Amino acid sequence: MIDEPHRTDMTLYTTMTVEEYLALDRASPNVRYEYIDGVITMLAGGTANHSSISVNIASELRTALRGKPCKVFNSDLKVSISKTRYVYPDVSVSCDQRDLRGRGDIIHSPCVIFEVLSPGTQASDRRQKFTYYRNCPSVQEYVLVSTDEQAVDVYRRATEKLWTLHLFGPGDDVELKSIDVSISIAAIYEDVDFEMW
Repeated sequence: MIDEPHRTDMTLYTTMTVEEYLALDRASPNVRYEYIDGVITMLAGGTANHSSISVNIASELRTALRGKPCKVFNSDLKVSISKTRYVYPDVSVSCDQRDLRGRGDIIHSPCVIFEVLSPGTQASDRRQKFTYYRNCPSVQEYVLVSTDEQAVDVYRRATEKLWTLHLFGPGDDVELKSIDVSISIAAIYEDVDFEMW
């Protein structure tokens, strides 16, 4: 990711079909686009902390899931959360065998989604994206990770309509019940510097 002060996404108000979106996205290897109900958004880069946190999460999950029937994916792989919504979360996990094949470029049944927050996307990640993820039946946990402090919010599906919020901070282990994994806050924030220059 590009080391920039803030991540700013650019919504392109062009209506297109899913097929047109997938063709555009596949033809643009150096640019990522999300697609929500016909509207595409070009994603921008993040900060060094954003990148470090994402790498730490993916590394911890990869180690914890080794030998288990689940796989961790980084933000290079798009996730289909409905027939008309495609997103690029920072980290995702799927335990569906159809998603674990090596040649696909879309995850169809994510069970855990991580979004690392940035000033430009925080409001959207907490409201709009959470609504989208809640409506995806395979998603069991939605994890929001702060880049300003050691703070992780885990939204966990309790029933079809009810989600519970679990807050984690310094010294805690973040529990991901749907995949039976815990990651320490210390590991998530390893080598992350909150000092501004």
